[in-house]
Amino acid sequence: MSGFPLEDLSSFRARAIYIAERIETRSLETASVLGITPLTFTAGESGCAVVFRYGVVVLFNLSALEEVSFLRQLEGLLSQRFEHADAEELEIRVQADGREGMKGSRCYLKEVDLERIQVIAEILARNAVLTHYEPRVAEAFDSIEPLAVEIKGRGRYHKRAKELLSHIGESLLIEQKMVGRVEVGEKPEVLWDSPALEGLYGRLEDEYELRERQIALERKLALISRTAETVLDLLQTWRALRVEWYIVILIVFEIILTLYEMFVKGH
Repeated sequence: MSGFPLEDLSSFRARAIYIAERIETRSLETASVLGITPLTFTAGESGCAVVFRYGVVVLFNLSALEEVSFLRQLEGLLSQRFEHADAEELEIRVQADGREGMKGSRCYLKEVDLERIQVIAEILARNAVLTHYEPRVAEAFDSIEPLAVEIKGRGRYHKRAKELLSHIGESLLIEQKMVGRVEVGEKPEVLWDSPALEGLYGRLEDEYELRERQIALERKLALISRTAETVLDLLQTWRALRVEWYIVILIVFEIILTLYEMFVKGH
């Protein structure tokens, strides 16, 4: 693509920032748009930025001041901005010979164009989301078993059951974000228009272990939900049985009272 901001560079850095739960991309200025899927803009003196509606911004060849300036433009478009945004950097080098992909901690490209930048942005954005949610799911996963054992052992509903409901809600919310918004396991749209870059995407996907991490995350989320739902079902069963026993006791008491009135007061 002629005039692409990064095309004359031999090396530059990419920085992915998971800044908020959502970015209202429809409200972004379109004057500096380079590409639509995903949204890519010129930024800084000789850089660009890729913005994803699920809250990730990937910046290429921006200085610290340029980064601050660009992110400031997004402030009014952010929903539930994170207090501490997760960020990760990648060094990119241009090398005409050799296979494109990761070598050590660097990513090598044969050339720099819009589509390659978008492929790298897709990888870094999905990696940022996984990195954000992995410790949260791990924490919930580690806490769900002892919590379930405690509630099951007591055999009655108590205040800690609310934590199970919280875990279910959080798990469903994370799953909805991973599947409905980010689509970590799906083929990005840029590859439909540029199938020649599928090899590059596949190698980067393997390097960051996106599929494996997504599967591991989904399994943990499913187990958290199943465990919590099973224990809550037990709690509801115990509550139903307790109500039934109350009814039986009331009936027995009423029978005893009736017999008392018949045989004691009757004489």
